[in-house]
Amino acid sequence: MLRAVSRAGSALLRQGSQINGPKAWSVELRRCASSGLPMNTIVLFVPQQEAWVVERMGRFHRILEPGLNLLIPLLDRIRYVQSLKEIVINVPEQSAVSLDNVTLQIDGVLYLRVMDPYKASYGVEDPEYAVTQLAQTTMRSELGKLTLDKVFRERESLNSNIVDAINQASDDWGIKCLRYEIKDIHVPPKVREAMQMQVEAERRKRAMVLESEGTRESAINVAEGQKQAQILASEAERAEQINQAAGEANAILAKAKARGEAIRVVADALVQQNGNAAASLAIAEQYVTAFSKLAKESNTILLPSNPGDISSMVTQAMGIYGTLTKNMQQNSPLIEPAEFTETEELQKRS
Repeated sequence: MLRAVSRAGSALLRQGSQINGPKAWSVELRRCASSGLPMNTIVLFVPQQEAWVVERMGRFHRILEPGLNLLIPLLDRIRYVQSLKEIVINVPEQSAVSLDNVTLQIDGVLYLRVMDPYKASYGVEDPEYAVTQLAQTTMRSELGKLTLDKVFRERESLNSNIVDAINQASDDWGIKCLRYEIKDIHVPPKVREAMQMQVEAERRKRAMVLESEGTRESAINVAEGQKQAQILASEAERAEQINQAAGEANAILAKAKARGEAIRVVADALVQQNGNAAASLAIAEQYVTAFSKLAKESNTILLPSNPGDISSMVTQAMGIYGTLTKNMQQNSPLIEPAEFTETEELQKRS
């Protein structure tokens, strides 16, 4: 096969040399050397990830695929060589005005790939230059829609918008923009100083807010602690008062029980023989004791008409006792009449 191709090529070369002579070959060599395009050597080997656009007699003929390819000398000419790899293009630094009238110096990196070698060859004169210019104009247009603060916060959205705009315009060029990245954004010195002051003010504001929140939390904690302490103190005081009241109530109840028991014993003693005489003796002793304490605790003294007559005082006390006994006899039918009769007789004897 290769021998047949080589023979056909040599025959064509002989015919070409007879027709045009060495002048045509020299012109072709100079053209290929100046443009950097491969020369038609009849048998061509196209590298991987490259597309060679071939013209025959000045018109598009076909695109050579990677591998072995055969061309007709002098008739076929390699017009364009397109790389199918991903191409990285540095977008030069340019000035743009943001929505709040701040002039920015911005540059970027463009990543693109040739998807259609035919359109890339015949759709535009210089695809890379065209895409670069389109990226610059699109970048200025998109930056004019954003304020300075949003430019720094929404870089990803800005890159996406630039890629979409480039792909819409470069579809007829057979080129697809894969991504666009902003490298550096330079702001004027005065704007940079203002931004630095704004950042410092924002940090001081945050510090003051955090400090005030800490003070508030501390005050809340102190107040909560005082509240809990007062609650515990009031509960302790209430428990103490309850315990004290319970103790006083028990003491009063115990005193009342003791008093009732004493009265019951005295009542039992009074109904016995000579009980009235014992009561008279106890009243006389209490009278003497009370008379001895006169004018010791107060300067106001109330004296009976005959303070020296103890017997009259005892008789008066026993009379009061007898009156109370009669009233109790009338109100309480449980007391036996014999007991009250004996009590009356004791009062009469006294």
